[in-house]
Amino acid sequence: MRTHAALLALLATGALVVSTACSVEKASDKAGNDAAGNCGAGRDFLIGMSQANNGEPYRQVMNNDVETAARSVPGFQVVVSDAAQDNSKQVADVENFLTQKIDLLIISPNEARPLTAVVEKAYQQGIPVIVLDRKVEGDAYTAFIGGDNVAIGKAAGEFYAETLLPQGGKVIEIAGLPGSTPAAERARGFRDGIASNPTIQIVASQPGDWLREKGQSVADALLKTHPDVAAIYAHNDPMAEGAYLAAKAAGVETKIKFTGIDALPVPSGGIKAVEQGRLAATFQYPTGGREAIDLAKKILVDCSKDVPRTTTLETMQITRDNAAEAYAKLGGA
Repeated sequence: MRTHAALLALLATGALVVSTACSVEKASDKAGNDAAGNCGAGRDFLIGMSQANNGEPYRQVMNNDVETAARSVPGFQVVVSDAAQDNSKQVADVENFLTQKIDLLIISPNEARPLTAVVEKAYQQGIPVIVLDRKVEGDAYTAFIGGDNVAIGKAAGEFYAETLLPQGGKVIEIAGLPGSTPAAERARGFRDGIASNPTIQIVASQPGDWLREKGQSVADALLKTHPDVAAIYAHNDPMAEGAYLAAKAAGVETKIKFTGIDALPVPSGGIKAVEQGRLAATFQYPTGGREAIDLAKKILVDCSKDVPRTTTLETMQITRDNAAEAYAKLGGA
């Protein structure tokens, strides 16, 4: 049985961040049964949400999307853990969830390989596992929900080749966290996209780990080495904004074009940065939070055994021409 003391222990370790949809006490009264044999309407369900790093704005919005969607499902309780970009902590977070006898695991892995074994452990215990945004290795999970990062990277590359730098130029790439699948896929897709324009040259590529501050420091160093760069391709909007700040500090922000990925419909997100002229473009990367809860409902409440193995989320290119429209369409306030 889940105990109130055990959940308090999670609070003490910092693994338990937020909960929604019903009280901890109510959920802890339910004996821990194998989720595969414990589905149906009128039950209470404990869902563990293992987040890679709450310090990233994208992940804060993802958490909000998960929590908001969960509130509309009677009996759903979501407990969110923050790995703070630490693989070993994320493994421990999932282990803690298993101790609590969660009914379903949603995980957005910090890196693929280090999280594969603990995801497989949960799956082998009969717990449905929804892998969200970033992948693990192998196929020991119930479903994956995320954008097509290769396609998004390719769309960005084609934008460079055809619109942003049709006459060519030197490009700096600020990549995501090494070991995370979106970073590798966005890099590969971008190279596919610029292949049609051989006058575009990637002169440097360094990781910014998805963080604005590191993106700024990386850009600061690379701009000193490559002062004649024409554009900076960042794997997410915060790093693109960081690069813009580095260029502004050097007095060259008007000479360089900046692009990112995410397009969060929030005041501090990439769409507003495009609308305000700091970024030339961004590419939508939906969080998948609502879709994850929809799938969890099908598994836990509807007892469906026929759920999609992969759900690929749509994207769109956002420039100044459609930024205001996209912001409204995506629910920005």
